[in-house]
Amino acid sequence: MALRFLGKDPESPNNGSPTIYETDTGFLVQGWVVTDPDTLSQLGSVPEGETVVEIPRRMAQFFPEVSGDTGDTLR
Repeated sequence: MALRFLGKDPESPNNGSPTIYETDTGFLVQGWVVTDPDTLSQLGSVPEGETVVEIPRRMAQFFPEVSGDTGDTLR
């Protein structure tokens, strides 16, 4: 799987998580695992093998649809 780094949370200490990558088929998002029961109950069933992560709104700037990056080449 080819990965293209799109961005890290600019407000994260020590340039840490969350992080967004683009793949040849979509996106990988590294963020905080959602464990709050009230939030999870609103989502309905999360299938086995999946998890829900949260990233701050400020990370939206890194998605190509928002940034205007055509990004034809994955690195």
